[in-house]
Amino acid sequence: MYHAARSILLLAIAAMMGIIARADAATTVRVGNSSATAFNFMPLAFGIKLGNFAKAGVDVQPVNLEGASKIYQAMIAGSIDMSLAAGTDVPFIMKGVPETGVGALAITPALLGVILPWNSPIKSLADLKGKKVGVSTEGSLTEWVAFAAAAKGGLARSDITIVAVGSTTAPQVAALVTGQVDAQVSAVALGWNLEDQKKGRLLAAASDFVGPFLLNAIYARDDFIKENPDAVRGFLKGWYETVNFMATHRAETIDFEKSVDSFSQVVNEKQYDYVMPSLSRDGSFPRDALAATARSMVDLHMLDTEPDMTKFLTSRYLPQSH
Repeated sequence: MYHAARSILLLAIAAMMGIIARADAATTVRVGNSSATAFNFMPLAFGIKLGNFAKAGVDVQPVNLEGASKIYQAMIAGSIDMSLAAGTDVPFIMKGVPETGVGALAITPALLGVILPWNSPIKSLADLKGKKVGVSTEGSLTEWVAFAAAAKGGLARSDITIVAVGSTTAPQVAALVTGQVDAQVSAVALGWNLEDQKKGRLLAAASDFVGPFLLNAIYARDDFIKENPDAVRGFLKGWYETVNFMATHRAETIDFEKSVDSFSQVVNEKQYDYVMPSLSRDGSFPRDALAATARSMVDLHMLDTEPDMTKFLTSRYLPQSH
């Protein structure tokens, strides 16, 4: 009896030591998130809840930083290790932000669209002529989408007036409701949500007038990659495992959506069906998406010539690469 009890105790201690050893082995990864409620970035919180990052050996610490500029500042300061940000980060890397793109996140602009006030007389993209269009900031991806919408409507850039209203929902909705802008480039789900409230409506989804595009990517700070390559691999493994879970578990994902964005069941169902296919399930960088993103940097006057995107991106840390 004594020996049996002793054996059980030793096994329990060994199991506990194993748990402690695994916990000690987990590398902390501070991940900057430029929009805590955006569907595209939801795998961060969902992956933590599902335990996918922990299983891959990383302890993910989300750092919510609204807007691209705060992401760049945090990368330069070394206060984050990785980030979820725009695919158009390359000019900032060229200007000194010490990061490299390590995985594709969204490879079409399905997340975005052009939203109108509820009673707007605008019926088509051509009707945007002479109108004020709200974007997050000048030189941003949302500004490029505004110009792409104008072009689809047969308009020149000079036919619309760009108004920077910020990257968060509250000022965007306020700008629409008060007439500060006639249209707003924002998340398609926001348009559907405003329709429910009879405050706004979706005029057009960006995917109606923009093809493949590296809308978002995952970045890692260069010194973090050098010092912790396995942590980068672990984060990416957990991320894409989560994306693939989301793609095959619609109901569970929609339930989690509701806890993050507070939209209705119907809106979140629409968002899932429309946006989920745009998320990369393996992290590879499609050539056509990179080409379109490179062109956008010239269109936005961020660069004089199209960059070779492959110089600032790597696939070596993706799950299928090792």
